[in-house]
Amino acid sequence: QVQLVESGGGVVQAGGSLRLSCAASGRTFSRYVMGWFRQAPGKEREFVGGVSRSGGTTNYRDSVKGRFTISRDNAKNTVYLQMSSLKPEDTSVYYCAASTRAWEDRSVFIHDGAYDFWGQGTQVTVSS
Repeated sequence: QVQLVESGGGVVQAGGSLRLSCAASGRTFSRYVMGWFRQAPGKEREFVGGVSRSGGTTNYRDSVKGRFTISRDNAKNTVYLQMSSLKPEDTSVYYCAASTRAWEDRSVFIHDGAYDFWGQGTQVTVSS
């Protein structure tokens, strides 16, 4: 139904910035709540943040609030994760994901089980 491809990962020094993009296929992108997750080696995948279908509402895990910003451009079928003031603990593979669930159930979006489609991930490495 939708294919997701992340890009923009790389190596950056602590304190630096990086912008990730997630490009979606098809013409129904605006129907999906979009989320960003990350997974470090040996750790569980964790929620980074999400954005509503219109882009009007966002939610973030506490550790990235004020540093990361999620946005989407439905005309371009793309969701972004702007990361600033990066820390070594941000080092992870970052994944975008699409959910068909209603925003009314917003409490579920911190869980990866709420998402139906996933990208392949892009590596972000923050050096100390």
